Amino acid sequence: MNIQDYDQVYALWMSCKNMGFNNLDDSREGIAKLLRRNPHTSFVAMDGDALAGVILAGQDGRRGYIYHMCVAEPYRRQGLGAELVRRCLAALKGEGINKVALLVFNRNEAGNAFWETQGFTVRNDIAYRNKALTELVRIDT
Repeated sequence: MNIQDYDQVYALWMSCKNMGFNNLDDSREGIAKLLRRNPHTSFVAMDGDALAGVILAGQDGRRGYIYHMCVAEPYRRQGLGAELVRRCLAALKGEGINKVALLVFNRNEAGNAFWETQGFTVRNDIAYRNKALTELVRIDT
């Protein structure tokens, strides 16, 4: 993925239900910053000029994180999501990352079912916490 993909990626994100975004981290500038820091861990799948899927991921030197992954409706249940995950995990492993984390809303039944098939397990022994350092506007799909 590169920043030239942003407009199509953002449109796809907004079409996928039960995902969460915000106006700063998921802006063109926010994604450009992530891609500069992690140029080899995010991928798009194209069907000609049409964006079929995307996975946005990065690493901090210790852990890998998958931030957003979605596949356009006409391309679902064809293995495209699994292939995006495979490529992403291979890239992270190639950068020396041993563990990858992601967040999925509880209400996102399809997303949770998908990640389960990919071998991602639910942790019941932790509480996820965050604190915004800047005022963010949530964008839930």
